[in-house]
Parts: sequence; C-alpha cells; structure tokens
Amino acid sequence: MPGRFFLTSDMAALAVDLGTKALDDEPPRANIAPGQQIVTFTTTGLARMRWGIIPVGRVNARGRPVMETLINARSETVFQKSAYEGTGRAVVPVNGWYEWTGEKRRKTAWRIRPNDAEFLYFAAITDVWNGPGGVSVRQVAMVTCPPNADVSVIHHRMAVVLEKADIFAWLEADPPNLIPLMRPWPEGRLSIEKADDVDWNGP
Repeated sequence: MPGRFFLTSDMAALAVDLGTKALDDEPPRANIAPGQQIVTFTTTGLARMRWGIIPVGRVNARGRPVMETLINARSETVFQKSAYEGTGRAVVPVNGWYEWTGEKRRKTAWRIRPNDAEFLYFAAITDVWNGPGGVSVRQVAMVTCPPNADVSVIHHRMAVVLEKADIFAWLEADPPNLIPLMRPWPEGRLSIEKADDVDWNGP
C-alpha cells in the first residue's frame, strides 16, 4: 500500500509515454507524501491533484460520517462503499514507491521499482473538495489490492498497477468491467532494495 512514492523522471518522457502534453514546472521528486500535490492522468491529460480525499459529506455503511482523509481505497469495496459514491477515476504515474518493515524507531525503508519499464501507473479514484470562499481542490486516492509474491514479504497490500494498454479502460469503462484490472501486478517485474539514501524530510 503506497504511503510514499517517487517520480523523478522528466515530464517530457512521461508525456511521450502517455501520448499527451507535458506538465510545466514539475521537478523530480524522490519523496512524495500524502497531502501533497501530485501528477495524475485523466482523459483530459496530465494534471495536479492533492493526494488524499477529504470525505466531506460522505458516510460509511452505517450512515456515519467518514472522518479520516482517504489516501488509499480497497479494490474489493471501492465500487460498493457509499463513501466512494460519485468519485471519478484517474491514473497516478510513478517511478516506484516505498514500504517499511520492522518495529517503530527501527524500521527499514524499501524502494520498489519496475524491472522492465520507466513508469508504473497506479489506478486511482478522484473527488473534488469545495472549501470556503469558493475554493475547489481536486483530490485523488490510490486503489489497492492484495500483494504479489514480490511485495508480500514487506507489506500486506499493494497499489493496483495498470498495464499501459489498460489505462483508458480504467478511466472510461463501467465499474463491472474494471474488476479484471484490479489484480496484483505479475510476479518478477519489480525490484526491491533498501532505500537508505532517501532524505525523508526533503522533496
């Protein structure tokens, strides 16, 4: 389950990979955290959204308000829970993500990246938070699924990673047709290494 990720490639390379127009003024980022503006892709192209859906007005199955900010949504229930009703869909491009193992204060950080491509594309849902004074903030949360064998040794969840050919299906298809896409990434296509060189207080 991605708690932090990185996108260090040039935006021009990302735009070429997706066949769209590049975003301006987007520097390489080795440590992207919830609450920050992140690069996303929708049917209208690349855009920035806030990572984390503030669920104003959303309720759980018992009709109670959802209080916590949603940074991830479980694939098993994302199209069933009332808290996600009315959300849109996007893709979050990354070069990889981080997970941690070990006890508090003695944790080991791990970097996970693709073996066979420059980018990974996370399935995501979107929403809009309307604040005081007419403020409107586009928001995004990643969709997660059970891990593959590569990731299961360090975490019990992983992001739903889309094949590039399935991106527009995720963005445009009806929810019942999305179920086959919400599966663990095939084994053997990820590299996992210690992330001792990351400045966790930096960009």
